[in-house]
This record gives sequence, structure tokens and C-alpha cells, in this order.
Amino acid sequence: MDQTLTKRQAWITAARPRTLPLALSSIALGGFLAAGQNRFSLAVVLLSGLCMTFMQILSNFANDYGDSKHGADSDERDGPKRMTQLGLISQVEMKRAMLISAVLACLVGIAALLVAFGWQQALTILLWCGVGAAGVWAAIAYTATDNPYGYAGFGDLFVLLFFGWVPTMGTVYLQTKSFDPLLLLPATAGGLLAVAVLNVNNMRDIDSDRLAGKQSIPARIGLPSARIYHYTLLVMVVVCAVLFTVLDYRSGWQWLFLLAVPFVARSGWEISKRAGPELDPMLKRTVFMTVGFIVAFGIGWVLAS
Repeated sequence: MDQTLTKRQAWITAARPRTLPLALSSIALGGFLAAGQNRFSLAVVLLSGLCMTFMQILSNFANDYGDSKHGADSDERDGPKRMTQLGLISQVEMKRAMLISAVLACLVGIAALLVAFGWQQALTILLWCGVGAAGVWAAIAYTATDNPYGYAGFGDLFVLLFFGWVPTMGTVYLQTKSFDPLLLLPATAGGLLAVAVLNVNNMRDIDSDRLAGKQSIPARIGLPSARIYHYTLLVMVVVCAVLFTVLDYRSGWQWLFLLAVPFVARSGWEISKRAGPELDPMLKRTVFMTVGFIVAFGIGWVLAS
């Protein structure tokens, strides 16, 4: 047991603060896309961002609990050890924290819905509550259930859905009250960047995941193919952004995201040269590369609108 951490430090570590910008990036993208339609609502974006933060913390707590429960956080793991596995936080305490995080996410999400729609659109609010409930389930079921979908290799799909499409398109809809299928292209770009972060994590833990029976995509296809898969994700991010710009071109400002492309390429190149613990610093760098790309894309879109 690591006795150098206090209880407070253990909880902060379990919440994994370095992942929170990734959660907020999808909400920020939704805010930028709505602002480009002159329908920006600061209250909706702030509440949505707070809801997504609690969802990310819930996911992190559930992952800490679930990987410890299923044996993925063993001594052979290359990444940082989790607090439940170290014994600094008990399973009972972690389950309680998961419940609190889920409740807070739901309460803030309902507040965002009320600001967006008011009590008069109760049916619409109920429908969106169903979407939120699905998000809570996805956050927990990734690793913390008896049959976690993350161990079957479906984590990437659910990350694309709940860190790309749902939060981005949902944030746009809460502000504009409309659905534009073309916006799925930037939403997909944001989701694929989140998948890339997950892929770095899974490439780092490939050996310990295999020992634990966690069949992530890298564990299934091997490290060399996982690197190719990672490059493919990054290329598709740029392709989605380019396609959206071409199909809804307004001015040259929309190409501002191209300034971030060299950083995307460098990220892929650095990841292709690393393995095991050497990949751990790349998680934080990939998160901030994601934020930089989305901010550049969003500012360009707003300036062009």
C-alpha cells in the first residue's frame, strides 16, 4: 500500500483530473457549433459542462473500482496504480462515490434541461433524461459490472457515442432546439479524438489487460496494429473536419483548425515510438492536443459565421 498519499490525495488521484479537459472538450465543441448559429447559451454550456465533469468522474471511479474487481489493476500493470487496488479507498467507499457522482450528474443535467426547455416541455425533458440515464449506465458498465463491455472490446464505440456524438449534439440541441445532421462530422471528430486517448491508455496496458482477460482493441490486435489503428483515428479526425468545412464553407477562418494538424501528426508519431510505461505521459499530451484541435476548430467556425 502506498502510504505517501493522504485520503484526500487518494480521492483526487482516483478522479483523474487530467482526463477532465477531455470531457469538457465535447461540451465546448457543442458551444462553438451553437455560437456559429448565433444561438449560444452560456448557462446551458456551463451546466452541460458541469454535468459532463461529474459523468467523467463517475466513469473514472467506476473504472478504478471495476479494474480492481476484475484484476486489470494488478502489479503487472504499466500505468499508475488505482486507489481501490492499492487499498487506499475501499470498494464500499468507491461504490458510494460512484452513486454520489451519478446523482450530481443527473441533478445538474436536469437543471440544464430546465434552463433550455422550461417546465412546459416535460416530455422533451423526460426523453433527454433517458439519454442521460444511458450515459450513466455506460459510465458504470464499461468496467464495473459483472460483464463489462470494456472487457469485450466495445469501449471505443461507447466513447465515440458518449464523448462525441451525444454530448456535442446534445449541447447543440439544447441551445438551438434543432438537429443538423451535418454537425455529426465535427461531433465525430471530437469523439474520435476521445477514442484516441482511450487507445493510448489501452496500448500502455496491453500486457496487463491480456492477463486480466480485458480484450481491448490493442489487446486483440497487438501493439503494431494498434499503432496503425491510432494513426487511422487521427487521420479520420482531420478528414471529418475537412469534409465539414468543405460542405458548409463560409470563409477562410474555418481552416483555422489546420494550425493544430501538425500537433496531431506529432502526437501520432510520438505514440508510434513508445510502449508500456513510456506511453503514460502521452495520455495527458493527447488530451491537450484534443482540446487544442477543438478550440482551433471552434474559434474558426465562430469567426466564419
